[in-house]
Amino acid sequence: MIQTSMKSWWLLALCGVLNAILSIMVFLVLSPDGSITLRRFIYGRSAAEQFGMLALAIGACTVAAGIWNLRKSNSWLLVLNGIVCSVLGLLVRSSRPVAFRTIALFIVVMAVSMGVYELVAARGPREHMEKWLLDAAGIVSLGFALAFLAFVLHWLKLDPSPSSQTFNWLGSYFGFSAICMLGLALLLFNPRPALHSALPTA
Repeated sequence: MIQTSMKSWWLLALCGVLNAILSIMVFLVLSPDGSITLRRFIYGRSAAEQFGMLALAIGACTVAAGIWNLRKSNSWLLVLNGIVCSVLGLLVRSSRPVAFRTIALFIVVMAVSMGVYELVAARGPREHMEKWLLDAAGIVSLGFALAFLAFVLHWLKLDPSPSSQTFNWLGSYFGFSAICMLGLALLLFNPRPALHSALPTA
């Protein structure tokens, strides 16, 4: 996302906020000590429908951020990430039940696309700390992909029904995505002078 147009920083920030909301919602559904008011709101309006709407919104913002700067060769990874997130949102909002294995496959694609994007972005002209952070974020993203792939291939076992372990993984992934999006948006909003010339201004 470093190579995305500087004017699109707010799209990444919005993606980060929506990811954070989705992560918090997942943990509130999981936690018995969550706010009563928020828990009633979540259950009263269908948690699955809200999850789907948030995923759709996150996907739309991510696709927009990628399309904003399609001239960059790796922007298609952002578009892919957003499309997969949007399709996941549509599946969750549908009346048909969605198996966790299906959700895990979508998360694998999202995590891989984001991880590769971050690793490629780290190869650009940046300061040492920024390269290190991007590399770390990319490696963690690929780690999430490997973990969800392990669920799909049954290397890691989950209960047949939704469990706290399932929610923990989903909430953790979207929470991590929120941190990445917000951090990269902040870097675009206030780039270092040394990197200003390396960032596109269109």
